[in-house]
Amino acid sequence: MSSETPSHKPRVAVVFGGRSSEHAVSVVTAGAVLSAIDRDKYDVLPIGITTDGRWALTSDDPERMTFADRRLPSVAELAESTEGAVVLPQDPSTREVVYTEAGAVPKVLGEVDVVFPVLHGPYGEDGTIQGLLELSGVPYVGSGVLASAVGMDKEYMKRVFLSYGLPVGPYEVVRPREWEQDPAAVRKKIVDFAGEHGWPLFVKPARAGSSMGISKVDDLSGLDEAIEEARRHDPKILIESLLRGREIECGVLEFEDGPRASVPAEIPPVSDHAFYDFEAKYIDSATGIVPAPLTDEETARVQELAVRAFDAVSCEGLVRADFFLQEDGEFVINEINTMPGFTPISMYPRMWQESGVSYPELIDRLVQAALRRSTGLR
Repeated sequence: MSSETPSHKPRVAVVFGGRSSEHAVSVVTAGAVLSAIDRDKYDVLPIGITTDGRWALTSDDPERMTFADRRLPSVAELAESTEGAVVLPQDPSTREVVYTEAGAVPKVLGEVDVVFPVLHGPYGEDGTIQGLLELSGVPYVGSGVLASAVGMDKEYMKRVFLSYGLPVGPYEVVRPREWEQDPAAVRKKIVDFAGEHGWPLFVKPARAGSSMGISKVDDLSGLDEAIEEARRHDPKILIESLLRGREIECGVLEFEDGPRASVPAEIPPVSDHAFYDFEAKYIDSATGIVPAPLTDEETARVQELAVRAFDAVSCEGLVRADFFLQEDGEFVINEINTMPGFTPISMYPRMWQESGVSYPELIDRLVQAALRRSTGLR
């Protein structure tokens, strides 16, 4: 049926899972999106990427895509077959998706109008799938290749922020070759950094999310272990000083007339955790305060900074921007997330719901923004 026919419903491929350490978070995010998307308005094709990179047709059952009983869900459990694979079009003149299985004739699954890549971390949120979709000529939700890559790499993200005059906290970068060739020099660099900014320090992978691989280090004795833990997720790591203050988040959403900021949220200190880590976020379901108890001036300031960060990185569609409100009353931007979590407890959809945009409307706005854009250089 032609896309010009009034009865045509755009077909949305929700792509989730992936090869990163955030695989399970992506599965839960997809479950929430599949629950909320308007089935009267859109046809939906769920496609999961296994941890080893196979694209699979999966169950369309959001109830199986949760953190129930502290269990981490996976695409492998949801895949309809352990052998078949989904193949995106490689010719921009067609948007037909094909399912292949050894010994069988390839099955055409029909055309896809837009991809909603709810992938978190490397091999998905970092510009890789965005590049693949650009080559395929298929519109997709969210930022393009460059913005996705910059938004994933905390070093270059901070460099861009600084170039646009956004306030950034102190940090150091440890590149793979530095640690592999001269760990003593790296330790000295970090000790000097701590001497200037104080302990504790946070050691984190430069390109990971959901607080994966992050350690809070109180002194030199815990440094090597923290570096190796971060390097399990990314060979390049970041060292950051402790920013004393309140954790504030703000959502940015692309409307027809440009990006707008949501009401902000606050992440209060969590008990039984050294910081707001993966367990606190997703397993123990620590929740934030929405809206954050800020003054009108503070709210306006953090909303302005969030939109400036969105524009600085040339983002599209959506962003969650994370800040610290320091004891002196100044905001410092910590990072942005170009594909924030959409789980039932995630802050991004909660902030927009409090701003008057329901979860189904949020999904609809993101898909419509993607359909308005064409692929290609941005």
